[in-house]
Amino acid sequence: MGCGDLVLELRRRLVSMLPGEVLRVTALDPGAPLDIPAWCSLTGHRLRASVHPDYWIQRRSG
Repeated sequence: MGCGDLVLELRRRLVSMLPGEVLRVTALDPGAPLDIPAWCSLTGHRLRASVHPDYWIQRRSG
């Protein structure tokens, strides 16, 4: 899964979650260590932890 596909999948999954819930993602894409934190920063979601290839993203409020 490329970066664009990853971002779309993250958005799709997080939209269906309640604020504050945490999504665990396994992303094997070599760009994920840069792309996921940047995407979280841009969208307001919180990257709770990351140990490539695993990432825990907390859905933003609202």
